Amino acid sequence: MKPIGYWLNRTDLALTTTMNAMLAGSGLTRLTWQVLNVVEADPQATDTTVRMSLTANASPAELADAITTVLADGWVVRPAAEHLALTEDGRARLSRVGERVAAFREASVAGISPEEYRTAVGVLEQMTLNLESGQGC
Repeated sequence: MKPIGYWLNRTDLALTTTMNAMLAGSGLTRLTWQVLNVVEADPQATDTTVRMSLTANASPAELADAITTVLADGWVVRPAAEHLALTEDGRARLSRVGERVAAFREASVAGISPEEYRTAVGVLEQMTLNLESGQGC
């Protein structure tokens, strides 16, 4: 059996690769889609909000690039310095891809019961807490 780190890295790569391919026709990537979701969820969103929300998903440089991309493509605007807000196009884009994202999520957990999923997430959460608190060293 391969160690959990192997499967974590391989799963993340598979999630990103598959989602990027699925979103490509909409002009989005997994990361830009995540940025749009953070901005949609927080009417007071800032660059810092996005970076803090997605810190585990990408490097600071990748997050800065994703923010630059959604601004340049007109899906997000700056109503004030450092603040971010979805445009109508950004809202429409999120709405249009919603059905495909739901299908992606369903396909990614095929053959996994809700209980198994909760257990897997719980185990990963506890491992993370152990390591971040220094208990794993």
